[in-house]
Amino acid sequence: MQNLEAVNVRSASFNRLTAGQWRLIILASLGGALEFYDFVVYGVFAQFIGRAFFSMLDPMMALLLSFAVFAIGYLSRPVGGAVLSWFGDRFGRRRVFIVSVIIVSLSTIGMGLVPTYASWGIAATFTMILLRLVQGFCLGGELPGSITYVVETVPRRAGFVCGIVFFCVNSGVLLAAAVNLGVHAVLTPDDVAAYGWRFAFIFGGVIGLLGFWLRRKLEETPEFAHMKQFASKHPFAELLREHWRPVVLGILTTCATAGYNGLLFAHMPAYLDKVLHYDPHQVALGQNVALATASIGILIVGRIGDSMPRRHLMRAGALLLIILTMPFYHAAVSHQMDLIVLMLLGGLGAALINGTFACIIADMFPTRVRFSGVALAFNLSFTLFSGTAPLIGTWLISRTGDLAAPGYFMVACALLTFVATFGLKALSGKIAAPDAPATAMNSR
Repeated sequence: MQNLEAVNVRSASFNRLTAGQWRLIILASLGGALEFYDFVVYGVFAQFIGRAFFSMLDPMMALLLSFAVFAIGYLSRPVGGAVLSWFGDRFGRRRVFIVSVIIVSLSTIGMGLVPTYASWGIAATFTMILLRLVQGFCLGGELPGSITYVVETVPRRAGFVCGIVFFCVNSGVLLAAAVNLGVHAVLTPDDVAAYGWRFAFIFGGVIGLLGFWLRRKLEETPEFAHMKQFASKHPFAELLREHWRPVVLGILTTCATAGYNGLLFAHMPAYLDKVLHYDPHQVALGQNVALATASIGILIVGRIGDSMPRRHLMRAGALLLIILTMPFYHAAVSHQMDLIVLMLLGGLGAALINGTFACIIADMFPTRVRFSGVALAFNLSFTLFSGTAPLIGTWLISRTGDLAAPGYFMVACALLTFVATFGLKALSGKIAAPDAPATAMNSR
């Protein structure tokens, strides 16, 4: 009996995160936090960005084109993810982290400093687009790199540490919402439209530079260090040749999370304010509530996912979104439910998919090509289903006249994820599974 208790104590101690592991996980999450900060800041201030760079157009078209610029930033993500993950799988994860975060930070600061169309003309619009492309290129390796880094650092708690990453990432959303509240509290509406929105981008870039300074202390992941001598010389080619099925399933299992984030965090602020005419302060508060409930849910679901098949949790979450999305949108359109309560329910609805997708896609790729596999699946899915979500949501409303039309896009994304979960069992189980040296040597 005493021996059994001793084994249990040792097992609990082994599974408990050390202070050093906590530090590495949080540092790895900083780039993703900056990514989601920018993600929300752009959505919150999209109407003002439209006025600044598309002032030659009517307000609705300016808003539509500002979301188009938002989507353009996602076009460079798959390319950036492919390039940066190639370096990550070939030479190590740490180097990519250090370089990418400083370029993202400088691009974000630049977006806050670009003169308006009234000052520079079309050059201002093209400069903003170029900065979005550069930003997207580097962000293509940030969050996939974070996912890869933490699951290789603490493989026995992969689900929980992925939950910690996204809890930290969501803090970037919370920070963006807080900055939004602060800007609107200090400045008049005219001042926010004229220059207040720029403070949010400059502030985010400065935070990113702090992240660069802190990340210099990161170490390489144990899994990569162990198999570095067998690192693939052509990881992307190897990925497409031998692991294309996990890539396809990774895209599909991620699309519900991507669509949800694009709609709730980028499209929803302007949608609730300008289309449904909710009070802007209530919108900002509601977004914080949704974020807080989603973040706590992600941690809980991530922990549960370490003790049961994650595909079952994801399948249940996708089914809930299929059933409840349209009632959510109809309630928002009709103003029949308090916005804070509604956004709380919206945050809870995301926990099952947001708390499982990252570990699910990482678990389908071996260490040799994990960074490349996660980056390709994640970036293609977020480009197709998240970067375009605000644009598609706005287009659906203008096309159909139905104010609840964005919900149909969310239902479609959730349906794709639900179907994809039935193919996950056969491809999972790669985290902490050693890459075979013979295979590695043969494919070098």
